[in-house]
Amino acid sequence: RDARSGLFCKSLCFYAYTIVKNVFGLARWPFPCSCGEVFLAAAASAAAAKMEDYDPDLEQELMRRTGLKRPQELCGISAAIVVDNIPKVDQDRLPKLKAVIMKVMSRFGKIVGEPYFPTDDKGTTKGYAFLEYRSEKEAREAVATANGYRLDKLHVFAVNLLTDLEKYRDIPDEFTPPKEETFTLEENLRSWLLNSDGHDQFATLYRQGEMCTIFSNTPNEPQFVHEKEYWTEKFVRWSPQGNFLASLHQQGVILWGGEKFDKKRRLFHMNVQMVDFSPCERYAVTYNGAPDNDTEPQALTVWDLRKNEKIRTFNARQNKEWPILKWNFDGSLFGLMSENMISIYESLTCKLLDKKSLVIKGIKHFSWSPTDNIIAYWTPEESSVPARVALMELPSRNEIRTMNLFSVADCKIVWHGQGDYLAVKVDRFINNRKKATVANFEVFRIREKQIPVEKVELKDVVQGFAWEPHGNKFAIIHEPQGSHGVSVSFYEMGAEKLKLVKTLEKKPVSHIFWSPQGQFVVLAGLKQNNGVMEFYDTSDMTLMNVTEHLMATDIEWDPTGRYLVSQVSWWMQKVDTGYITWSLQGRLLQRHSVDRFCQLLWRPRPKTLLPDEEVKRIKRDRKEYTKIFEIKDRMNLTKASKALVEHRRRLMTDFTEYRRRVEEEMNEAAEACRRELRGEEEAYANEYDEEQVEFLVKVVEEVIVK
Repeated sequence: RDARSGLFCKSLCFYAYTIVKNVFGLARWPFPCSCGEVFLAAAASAAAAKMEDYDPDLEQELMRRTGLKRPQELCGISAAIVVDNIPKVDQDRLPKLKAVIMKVMSRFGKIVGEPYFPTDDKGTTKGYAFLEYRSEKEAREAVATANGYRLDKLHVFAVNLLTDLEKYRDIPDEFTPPKEETFTLEENLRSWLLNSDGHDQFATLYRQGEMCTIFSNTPNEPQFVHEKEYWTEKFVRWSPQGNFLASLHQQGVILWGGEKFDKKRRLFHMNVQMVDFSPCERYAVTYNGAPDNDTEPQALTVWDLRKNEKIRTFNARQNKEWPILKWNFDGSLFGLMSENMISIYESLTCKLLDKKSLVIKGIKHFSWSPTDNIIAYWTPEESSVPARVALMELPSRNEIRTMNLFSVADCKIVWHGQGDYLAVKVDRFINNRKKATVANFEVFRIREKQIPVEKVELKDVVQGFAWEPHGNKFAIIHEPQGSHGVSVSFYEMGAEKLKLVKTLEKKPVSHIFWSPQGQFVVLAGLKQNNGVMEFYDTSDMTLMNVTEHLMATDIEWDPTGRYLVSQVSWWMQKVDTGYITWSLQGRLLQRHSVDRFCQLLWRPRPKTLLPDEEVKRIKRDRKEYTKIFEIKDRMNLTKASKALVEHRRRLMTDFTEYRRRVEEEMNEAAEACRRELRGEEEAYANEYDEEQVEFLVKVVEEVIVK
């Protein structure tokens, strides 16, 4: 047999020795075996000496006695890789080089035996090595990940499968054109956007998760779109642009899409618990909560949705904050935080950006800008070193702004939706006992020169914070010290300075829900606050309506900001489950009681393809469009009313005709029964006598006086 560069697994070596020992009576180990090398020439020579006496059936008997199995011919070949561009060293430095290579390459899987380093006549390595993994899968993952790994300034690994060398060696001299594949037009995943009335869709999960139904949000009643029983085992989630609906199962995640919601992708990841998508929807990440394992990471898996392939797996590093893997604004990069480190990867290859991580001692949290390749992070105080908030540009790694903070208990980083501002909520200790805390905000103006910072001093306990999506306002729910109520303060980022717009005192609210288009906001008291909802127009701080949805657990705005849904989820509240649809002014439109209702999710809309100038023009001419749409809405309502009246008229006509027909049948049956009882013949059945009788009914006398 061909020794294939001397790289075979040890099981083959022991198997060959056992066969030769039992068949040919060899009492010693006949093969030079070092670092997994097996040379079968000696076995072949010994076998040639006694081949005439060899029984072919004896091999099966020996395997039965020894308990050994015949190894595959390519046992160590398909799982073997070649690492090129490694340092050339002599025999004295070879053990150290082996240790380094083992440390680097063992990150991608378990290595069988030790690496094999070919040497020249002087005993110096030739600059490449052979390694064998437990399986071909691990070998391919090592090639995909370690190729291009920078060991130092002079050595960048070039990693290939050993079988690839044979494939490239046997390339034919004549070119054979590839077979032309038949083009298959994929289904339009955005067909739902072609609705002429622009109705949005939403998914509902009910009956304790057994049923999932997709509806279209039509004016009178939701219009049925699609339904499936046992669609998911846990919950469902829309992708960021609404192209896919993800369902979670024991074996992994299934992505559904198209007009009939067919299966589009399968992501196999056992015991999956969570799923997340990149903003561009090309990539996804699944999480199953597996413990950290440096040899075989399994907790996080990154997928390429276009190819429907796994790219790489990661450990969760005991990170309890979801999402663990955080995407940048366009999905081209993602970051993973571990102890004293942020690792930024390129999404396409899952390789480290610039081949190295960001070392940040004590880092607690980081967050991407929603519009730029900028990360914001903070580190806590340590002895005499203050806490620190920093902004860093990527890939240059330049810190464009830093700020030191003192007496810090915790920080929360919240980006503005357009990346114009950054708010950092700072919880500070009141005294040296470090028990009670108060909060204030540091607000960064990202677009301005040198990024100035403004401060909001509250000295209160902050319960909620939210930026206006398309605007320059933000709202804070805070509880003043010594007060028995909650206040809500609205601030505006003016051109020159930050200013307080208005403070609403003693409000029974716990959450802030801004409209996706800005301006309108709902202050809600969910769960224990009895579902109180206050609708505000923040352009002039007008209170439009106050209503409630008893025991409401969540609130969802539709993508257009025209409708709001409050819901009572069976996951949190076991009675009165269902949802209510409201207008943006707080007017009740629809009420639906649903059996064991769990979840309602609006289908997201992708970003508009119109240029900014066109969007500004449409907003400027909004009044003209409003008149057109109001007329169309009235026509739709009229059509709906006419259709309803016509339907009722048709039902009444059908009922009248049915009643007339039944009455005729009853009359005929009664007449036949009467004739049968009287014994009348058919000929005289219709003969009868007429008799006129007159009698006095009443006499009235009237006296007329002239």
